[in-house]
Amino acid sequence: MHRVDVSYPLRWYRRFDLSFGILLNLGLATLALQLYQVSFLSLLSPLIVAIALGILLRNSIGVSPIFHAGTRFCLKRILKLAIVLMGLRLSLAELQTVGITGLVLVSITLLSTFSFTIWLGRSLHINQRLVWLIAAGTSICGASAVVATNAVIEGSDEDMVYAVTLVTALGTAAMLLYPLLATPLQLSPEAFGLWCGTSIHEVAQVVAAAFQNSPVSGEFATISKLSRVLFLLPVMVILGSFSAASQGNTRRMSKLPIPWFVLLFVLLVMLNSLSLFSEDFKAIVLQLNQVLLAISLTAMGLETDLTKLKQTGFKPFYLAALSWLFLSGLSLGLIKIFFPG
Repeated sequence: MHRVDVSYPLRWYRRFDLSFGILLNLGLATLALQLYQVSFLSLLSPLIVAIALGILLRNSIGVSPIFHAGTRFCLKRILKLAIVLMGLRLSLAELQTVGITGLVLVSITLLSTFSFTIWLGRSLHINQRLVWLIAAGTSICGASAVVATNAVIEGSDEDMVYAVTLVTALGTAAMLLYPLLATPLQLSPEAFGLWCGTSIHEVAQVVAAAFQNSPVSGEFATISKLSRVLFLLPVMVILGSFSAASQGNTRRMSKLPIPWFVLLFVLLVMLNSLSLFSEDFKAIVLQLNQVLLAISLTAMGLETDLTKLKQTGFKPFYLAALSWLFLSGLSLGLIKIFFPG
């Protein structure tokens, strides 16, 4: 007797079902990147604009269930691809360029701030994963570090959105404030650049603040910031292991203690360090990476329920603000010691 195979049309239906959510997120991400070109919004990260659009749509008119499968696909699969491609931003050559003194300064400020944030978060009784996200975002590279860390520790969507919002807002405040303090604090162009690079959250915010002072400040800030970003790799690995252990996920730890996308991220950093890619190729891939991150963050916004976010309270804000003040003060103090005048 002839049997009808229903699996083939079912597979096509699932692919078609995914397309609705993917197209919605692509459209919102494109809109976010266009809005980012508007003067007053350019002070923010395009990622925060993407999240805001997703949150606005989800919590105003709502989102039909037909978009759910594609949104989850963007949130899980596309996000991890975007994290892998972030490896092209980094090269081990930055460690040599910043010098031993600069690298020591970056290491001390980063590790001290990360440890301080973890300690303060426990004292304030904030949930562990949100503390990890704020610690990574503050001490390493803002929203990108939060996104990458969240993918490793498998935190909640609401925690990630909260952390991204906090570190972006505080980084923007630092970007506007720092240029006003260069003269009163009697910082040389090199010292000011190092202060920006070691204590402002996002790469774009660092560049915007430092180049307002001088090209020399901008160059020092960019190099020190990129060397700081290199710490994202060990932090992802360590927090991923802690997360698996805290969940009692022995199967995950025994099979692959480091997530596959982190391994590919490392591989891309190593290949980039060997100068195997042309600048034009990297520019194209990094533009694509920005689009993929925007799609992923839009999906994160679409999955965020503001009522759950409100339940978290103001303690995470206090944590993020105090962590940034700690980082800024420690960095400035060390710079005054190592780079006087």
